[in-house]
Amino acid sequence: MMLPLWRMTAAAVLMVLVAFVVVAGGAEAEAGPQRILLDTDMDTDDLFALLYIPKQNRSEFDLKAVSISVNAWSNAGHAVNHLYDILYMMGRDDILVGIGGDGGISDSGTIYPNVGGYLPLIDQGMTTVGGCRYRQAIPQGGGGRLDKDTNFGLRRGFLPQGRRKYTPLQQPTAQQNVEHIYIMGGGVRSKNPTGCCPKNATKSCTPQQCGDHGNLFTCYATNPNAEFNIFGDPFSAYQVFHSGISMTLVPLDATNTIPINKEFFYEFQRHQSTYEAQYLFKALKMARDTWFNDQFYTSYFMWDSFTAGVAISSMRNDKNGKFGNDFAQLEYMNVTVITSNKPYGVHDGSNPLFKGRGTPKFGLKRDGVHSGHVQTGITDSFCSLKGSNKGRCEDGYTKKVSGPEAVHIRVATGAKPNVDKYSPLDREFFKSFLEALNLRENSGSLNFMAQFPFYREILYKPDFKNKKIGPPVIFDMDMSPGDFISLIYLLKAPIEVIDLKGILVSGNGWAHIASIDIIYDILHMMGRDDIPVGRGNTNALGTPILGCNYASIIPQGSGGLIDSDTLYGLARSLPRSPRRYTAENSVKYGAPRNTDHPELRQPLAFEVWQSIKEQLPPSEKITILTSGPLTNLANIMLSDRNTSSVIEKVYVVGGHIRGENDSKGNVFTVSSNRDAEFNMFLDPLAAKTVLESSLDITLIPLRSQRKAASFKSILQALKHTDHTPESSFVHRLLFLLHELQQKHRLYHHMDIFLGEVLGAVYLVEGFSMRPFVQSMPISVVANSSRSTNGQIVVNKQSANSVKVLVDFSSGKYYSRVGKSLRNKEQYAVVGSFAEQNTIGSRPPEILRN
Repeated sequence: MMLPLWRMTAAAVLMVLVAFVVVAGGAEAEAGPQRILLDTDMDTDDLFALLYIPKQNRSEFDLKAVSISVNAWSNAGHAVNHLYDILYMMGRDDILVGIGGDGGISDSGTIYPNVGGYLPLIDQGMTTVGGCRYRQAIPQGGGGRLDKDTNFGLRRGFLPQGRRKYTPLQQPTAQQNVEHIYIMGGGVRSKNPTGCCPKNATKSCTPQQCGDHGNLFTCYATNPNAEFNIFGDPFSAYQVFHSGISMTLVPLDATNTIPINKEFFYEFQRHQSTYEAQYLFKALKMARDTWFNDQFYTSYFMWDSFTAGVAISSMRNDKNGKFGNDFAQLEYMNVTVITSNKPYGVHDGSNPLFKGRGTPKFGLKRDGVHSGHVQTGITDSFCSLKGSNKGRCEDGYTKKVSGPEAVHIRVATGAKPNVDKYSPLDREFFKSFLEALNLRENSGSLNFMAQFPFYREILYKPDFKNKKIGPPVIFDMDMSPGDFISLIYLLKAPIEVIDLKGILVSGNGWAHIASIDIIYDILHMMGRDDIPVGRGNTNALGTPILGCNYASIIPQGSGGLIDSDTLYGLARSLPRSPRRYTAENSVKYGAPRNTDHPELRQPLAFEVWQSIKEQLPPSEKITILTSGPLTNLANIMLSDRNTSSVIEKVYVVGGHIRGENDSKGNVFTVSSNRDAEFNMFLDPLAAKTVLESSLDITLIPLRSQRKAASFKSILQALKHTDHTPESSFVHRLLFLLHELQQKHRLYHHMDIFLGEVLGAVYLVEGFSMRPFVQSMPISVVANSSRSTNGQIVVNKQSANSVKVLVDFSSGKYYSRVGKSLRNKEQYAVVGSFAEQNTIGSRPPEILRN
């Protein structure tokens, strides 16, 4: 059915904004509490808002549901479990949680139910696969989504874990009728106070964002007018503003007047009498300690938390018949959201609502306000002005206008000063925020240590004394479900056969980089906290750091990143490791300052490589198994010219040799590319760098992987009464993947992960699998077109050849997988979170008895 755009916006596209929505209830609602739907992208400041609202008197304000914007500062799988943990801490498991759906919009403009929000509205098709036109403005690594997904590494060390979790195909979306919307976002007449030259600066100082309407610190050179929340999806924001729903906007005009200054920071430090206050202060302190310059106190504002205060005050005063707001100056303005740039009606291919269409999508006017150039990315040349460091694009600008495009809304223009002249806090909301957060009423009941009072952080390290140690191995993975099974298999291998020295993680594959914590949990489960884990890049070789080239082909919703990031809902059943990603850092590694615990810093992939290499005895060389894009290995080869002298062999899981038996590749999201395989397509240049090198490489291509991709055979091999904890976990995961594949079309591709395990098994078992290996001269197509990138072709002119695993005994393969996982010689030290729960909940003497 074709829904009105504003209806779809109110139901789903609000997930693009950070808004506070009061749900309509009529006369009955007037007698009871105001019902609130909070929409959040789980950024650090959003957590302040999220915990401020439930601290209010529930007879006045009832937070009914929270929806998560999945197209902004955090990633869906990490955000939803983070939210569940916060609500569990607060004793509010009654609050519904909704995230993006898998519904789509047809090319003709038909809007289907449960539209996701993973993509901006103008780029939304029938799937959750798509680019990052606007979202690329948000960094993926440190200081960006990685730190939001993990709350700087604080989340897993502080928050308790309840029973709620993400579950495939069962996660609800929050859709309600809307009475009033409070939106944090935009900048109307604002002037950015950051990026300005000091008064005594020399002429060499160049102002950056200083004076801009917006706050896009990554792309003010193309768009100085937009603010992050609105820029995330300007067309959706336009629909919300023009929906006719009553609205209050809290733009940068107001939030720029309430920076988190030193006085507030130190008052907060002195007042942490609840778990929620402690958690938020830890996050704020880490934000300050990792801030990129020394201007934190004038650059970090109470964005969304201030909006929460404005919303609460307005709702309370409106209900009580009082005029005005306790925390903000408000006035009415005529504004709109700019969605495209003049001249209108000139179609240059940038605007998908008009591109190649006889009839514009959604019935838009050919020369209307949506018909101009749409910003294609943060480096869009159309938006740049020659000779200026400020751009001209206005996409996402909340502009004051007159005429038919104007929407008359209430706008906050500034934060009110504290009426108490003797208080160290200079804003009235500062006082309300700290008072609410530290109230005993409606406070959190437990954190992780209160949940498990007898838990102790123990790092398990094996004793391999008097054992012959096998050759050193490094596993390079992108954290697909198949990779985690491979990791468990490698950890089960006898130390006499292989010595797993380290793990390198790609951030441009099937999971976001914050999923590195799942690796730590598996290592902890298996008693291998001694193995270092290195964080790799989030971008493919030769592509911009801020971007999603190639990785955009992976679905973001069901069957894709949300499932990998949660290991299909099973990650929370693993024991929680004392090790985790953390934003802790030091000047030694390029940070602006030392944090409190720089020794906990997360090492990078190249650093782990160097450390392992330096500890090698002169006679030893390293074997590498890769199961993901070859980004890490290519970067190592380009950065360390002595790489080839210390690498014994490389086993590469991936690739499809074009023309082989007329079979196809597996990149099902790019219909024009028939012959590529995901691991090669995700970084074609890295694949070319590695596979066309002189290294001793064995390729495990799709042809062989497909022979190891029978769910029936692998589940039969694992069907045994004498299970180990790890074999039970693998069986649960595989059974779930198989069940999802049979149940829903979005999971049709689950067997591609099953075939990935072949690389680990072949590395360990070798000749016992009766392999047939053939040498082939090959080359990799890179820097070409989407329809050919990542393809492997036989090239007799190639200077080097690779060994290709052509065939093997599938019976031996399945038998070895089952036997190894059930082997009790090297099995789990702590089998699950439930077992860890038992240990941490009881005194040691009771456990011994």
